[in-house]
Amino acid sequence: MCLPKILNSNNKKFADKMKQIEPYINFDEAIRSLDNGGRFYNLLTHAEDGIISQAEVGKIGGLFNEKQQTILFLELAISKLNASDKAELISKLDDKLQLNYQKYKAQELLPSEANSIGIISSNAIITGFPKMKESKSDFTGFILIPISTGKSMTFVTVPIIDQYDIYEIRDEESSETFLIAHAKDSIKLPEQKIKVAGVLKELKMKKDSIESSRKFLEINYFLNLD
Repeated sequence: MCLPKILNSNNKKFADKMKQIEPYINFDEAIRSLDNGGRFYNLLTHAEDGIISQAEVGKIGGLFNEKQQTILFLELAISKLNASDKAELISKLDDKLQLNYQKYKAQELLPSEANSIGIISSNAIITGFPKMKESKSDFTGFILIPISTGKSMTFVTVPIIDQYDIYEIRDEESSETFLIAHAKDSIKLPEQKIKVAGVLKELKMKKDSIESSRKFLEINYFLNLD
C-alpha cells in the first residue's frame, strides 16, 4: 500500500478527527503516493508528472482547502525518510505548495521547551510521553470557539474540558510537561513515546480576578515511535 496509513479513519472525513499516521518508509513509496493527480476537479494537476501539488497532498490526507493542516500532514507522512530523500521530495513540491510549506512548517519541540518558545497559531510537532489527566478540576481554563453569523465571525468562550480530552506530555530529558488536547470523540493516545502534531493555541484562565494564560497543542495527528 502506497498511502501513509491513517489507522483510525474508519472511512470518515479525515479532517474531522485526530488521526494516527504510519509514515512512508522510503522515497519511491512517498513519490508514488503523493504525485497522484489530486481530485478529478483539479484539472491542472496530473499524476506522476514529477510535481507534487497542494491538491495531491490534500487527496492523501483527506483534506480540502486546509493549507496549514496539509503541511502538517505532509511533515509527519515523510518524517521517517532520510535527510536526502526528504530534501528531494520537498524539491518536487510545486511553487504554491513550496510557499505553503515554508509558511506553515512546524516547530519541532520538546515538551520542556514548548511553553517558552512555541509560537501561538503555528504548527508544532512535539515528541514525548503523554498521560491523560483524569481530574477535571485541574483545568478550569477557557478557549475561544469561532461561530459564524452569516458574513461575519464571532467567538464564544467555552471550558476546555467540554471540547477536549486533556493530556500532559513529558520528555526523557526533563520532568517538565506540556498540555496537549484532542477532540473527545477521537481515539485515546497510548502511554508510550509518540510524536503529536497540531496547532499551538492559548488557554485563558482566571482565578481570584487574576487572569493568566498558558499554551496548549490542539492535536491533528500522531505517530508511534516505540
